Amino acid sequence: MNILTILLLFTTLLLTRVSGLKTAVRIIGVQSFMLALACTAVGIDTGEVQIYVAALLTIIIKAGFLPYVLMNIVSTLQQERENHPILNINYSAVTACIAIVLSYGLIDRALPGAGSRDALATAVAMTLIGLLLIITRRQAVMQIMGMITMENGIYLVGLSAAKGFPLIIELGVFFDVLVAVMVLGILTYRLKLSGMSTDTSRLKKLKG
Repeated sequence: MNILTILLLFTTLLLTRVSGLKTAVRIIGVQSFMLALACTAVGIDTGEVQIYVAALLTIIIKAGFLPYVLMNIVSTLQQERENHPILNINYSAVTACIAIVLSYGLIDRALPGAGSRDALATAVAMTLIGLLLIITRRQAVMQIMGMITMENGIYLVGLSAAKGFPLIIELGVFFDVLVAVMVLGILTYRLKLSGMSTDTSRLKKLKG
């Protein structure tokens, strides 16, 4: 489990360093696959069938279907990149590292000696870095990456703190994320067709 949390943290940090949209989609697919492996590890420890169901759904939806949909959207964007983020990639990486340090410090203070400390700290860091991506990136696709990263972090909190949510809650979360990404994907595609770019900062021109 510790190795998986390190890999999850690495993929999250890597998202702050990439500008290519296709690369970002591949990273989020790998991140979701690692989350599924972490879910499987918890299932082995607890022996609960619902954990295995959640792991399977994670692989199918978040590591398979959503990256496939997003990759198709990116393929229509004529090789767009995140060229002018609000916070450049170097500062984003530094800010992400600060978020990681703060997350570990927060968990150490709140839950000293907890066995799931590393997983909880990683989950908090993923949530904060996902929020950072949403705030500092202009491209709609990168903002979607931030939203998925935040959800992965919140899901990891449930795995590490409560050994998984009840299945009905997990299904609700999966459905919410699936609908949100599909809607954002459609809006991204329409934004490209109408505005010739998925740079959300251009929406400011719509102000009356």
